[in-house]
Amino acid sequence: MRTYKLVTNMLLALCLLGLPCTASGADIDGRWIMEQVDGRDDGDSQTSDTTMTLIDRNGNERVRRIKMFSKDQGKDTQRLQFFLSPADVKDTGFLTYDYYSGATDDDQWLYLPDLRRTKRIATSDKSSSFMGSDFSYADMTRRVLDEWNYTLLKEDMVGEHKVWLVEALPVSEEVEERYGYTKSIVFVRQDNFMVIRAIHVLSEGGRVKYMEVNELQEIDDIWVATEISMKTTKNKRVLHSTLLQLENITFNQEIDDDLFTVRRLEKGL
Repeated sequence: MRTYKLVTNMLLALCLLGLPCTASGADIDGRWIMEQVDGRDDGDSQTSDTTMTLIDRNGNERVRRIKMFSKDQGKDTQRLQFFLSPADVKDTGFLTYDYYSGATDDDQWLYLPDLRRTKRIATSDKSSSFMGSDFSYADMTRRVLDEWNYTLLKEDMVGEHKVWLVEALPVSEEVEERYGYTKSIVFVRQDNFMVIRAIHVLSEGGRVKYMEVNELQEIDDIWVATEISMKTTKNKRVLHSTLLQLENITFNQEIDDDLFTVRRLEKGL
């Protein structure tokens, strides 16, 4: 993946110098931008300590701490999360097999320690809330490029950074049902192809979700969002919000394949 990042940086440098480059202004469209987002270097493996803060409409907070692991298997990615605290969610585990091509639906399992039972997440349930947060089960996986139609709406600024606004529409009712979104508008930074803001229009209830990357860091030459917020609104009133804060992030460390199994999910850390 590092080779891709070097090529992308060279491409951007050539364009800034006014020299010929692969994607001219006329060639840049929504699909091309999202291909760059999808191909961005995110490491072959990652670990992090994550704090998830759930905030209700009255401002009451619940704080959860999570240990997260991910590892690439070719183009596919396996992810594992263990909830460390508080007591009511301790030892809950969540395992995802994220298939890049989309030919096979992503596999997801949730281990519930109180019941000593592992629940497989059905496709029809993937638009529902993940552990009471504003993120859905579908949000916990990478989007398949071919499942969305992209339109470049315009260029804009977010803070000091130039961004593209890209509209994404699901290609079928099946995709819309899985994500629960009739459309998304994503804000992509032009210098590093990071999505730093998104607006998701939900298919039911007149609700809209707003995602914002509050903090972005470059660690080992890899850009990563270290603080992300998501809020759910209806008629412009906030119903609920979630804050994710990532710490102790490592990339490209050796992680045993045996970690990403249902057996290990049920065993815990």
